[in-house]
Amino acid sequence: MKQIIECVPNISEGRDAEKIKRIASVVESVEGVMLLNVDPGKATNRTVITFAGEPQQVIDAAFLLVKKASEEIDMSKQSGEHPRFGATDVCPLVPVSGISMEETVKYAHKLGERIGNELSIPVYFYENAATSEERRNLATVRSGEYEGLKDKLSQAKWKPDAGVDSYNDGVKRTGATAVSARDFLVAYNINLNTTSTRRANTIAFDIRERGRVKREGGSLTGAILKDEHGKPMNEPGLLKCVKGIGWFIEEYGIAQISYNLTNISITSIHVAFDKTCERAEIKGLRVTGSELIGLVPKKALLEAGKYFLKKQERSLGIHEEEIMKIAVKTLGLDELAPFNLRERVIEYVLEDRMRDGKRLIDLTLKDFANETASESPAPGGGSIAAYVGVLGVSLGTMVANLSAHKRGWDDKWEYYSDWAEKGQMYKDRLLHLVDEDTNAFNKIMEAFGFPKGSEEEKTARKQAIQDATKGAIQVPLDVMQTCVDCMEVMLEMAKTGLPASISDAGVGALCARAGVRGAHLNVKINAADLEDKTFVESVFGTADHLIERAETLENEIMELVEGKL
Repeated sequence: MKQIIECVPNISEGRDAEKIKRIASVVESVEGVMLLNVDPGKATNRTVITFAGEPQQVIDAAFLLVKKASEEIDMSKQSGEHPRFGATDVCPLVPVSGISMEETVKYAHKLGERIGNELSIPVYFYENAATSEERRNLATVRSGEYEGLKDKLSQAKWKPDAGVDSYNDGVKRTGATAVSARDFLVAYNINLNTTSTRRANTIAFDIRERGRVKREGGSLTGAILKDEHGKPMNEPGLLKCVKGIGWFIEEYGIAQISYNLTNISITSIHVAFDKTCERAEIKGLRVTGSELIGLVPKKALLEAGKYFLKKQERSLGIHEEEIMKIAVKTLGLDELAPFNLRERVIEYVLEDRMRDGKRLIDLTLKDFANETASESPAPGGGSIAAYVGVLGVSLGTMVANLSAHKRGWDDKWEYYSDWAEKGQMYKDRLLHLVDEDTNAFNKIMEAFGFPKGSEEEKTARKQAIQDATKGAIQVPLDVMQTCVDCMEVMLEMAKTGLPASISDAGVGALCARAGVRGAHLNVKINAADLEDKTFVESVFGTADHLIERAETLENEIMELVEGKL
């Protein structure tokens, strides 16, 4: 899975449209980074900018944005309603897919160090990137705001984590920047069958982390209870990392509960939904659907879909978009407006907008065959070997899913669901390799096109060809390994799967075996001209082992299949 992070810098300018455009546009100068949203606020004099991509490219883009903001915004002349202490006030990184929070923190530190070293801006790390517990809370880090920055920098306890640690003319202009790694914040509204804001609020107060003010006797109308300092006491709500309030939406003619889920790893969308349904029913109300604001990470809907499938005791080994459609329908995300996964899931938006040309796996079966049969040398045997493996493991996965749903086997659904999930994982890996094999071939062709005039150019060209060839060897080797792995699915289905589908397990095994042997031929032909013989010997040793393993599995599976037919 490709690593994707989101960056959401907040700059201290929300009124000058041209200035905002100049600052935000530098993001798109970095290849592979997609500018997703620019949201200015006039009263706050603040703009929230959102972009995403692979980690290194994102922090490169973030650095350019901070640099541009420091050139365009003079903090000594800035004012606004929102708390702030720098031209780029905050710059959080958010892990979206394929990357852990720990890894994201490392990128946040890398970005902060670069901002401090190259731009001489004081940098403070907060939230997950904080260097001490005292600095985790942004409000604490930003206390005193820009006006108090000179005094702050004079205090040893507030020495910046990176950048200059004294107040000078440069800092007077740029202020400071807070850099963090944080979880994805989801704006999520739940629809109720009422027009009463007050009733919506009673549920919101039940759910949100802050809860509600404590009252005498635990009633909603009793006198407010206060602590020894005379401050109202709060009764915590049911869910952590949730902010919420009820409101009436005139456009829809209903009341909603508007939630901010500040850490979906702690409180997910589906947990907030289910808990709201429970509290609504207790109060004689009903949840009719819900609404997601903006983009949402794929994992949030996948986790929701799997959660609801488990409640139904249904297999989880189906395609990811089908899993997410279960989430959309169960959560009622399409009640108020159509919910298009390709337009609302951040990874899909990036994938569709950043794709360079059409992928083989997006072609119809007919078009794929025609493309292969054309006079073009790619796609060739490597892509076909990978796709034969896709067909094989898809059959094995089908048998697992059918077995999970067999009448009388209800106690085994989780067992077969696990095997179906494995099959889906192998299928997705092989689908990726269908295009990757053609990409590897194209890289070799590109290397042959390098200039070869001077001796230096000849050396660079030769090295590029050798490097690209290694890549073209590794791809079919990965196909071999994955096809062998997926044969384990067919073996288990031949042993314990639905008897009526035993032939499908056999056909799947034969397809996967063909994928192994076909990819092996590509390993050998691509290795013919490679000068690194140590690399070649290592690859051939691995490939020979995989051929032997595939033959053993094929024989075992076909013996089981033939014996049961």
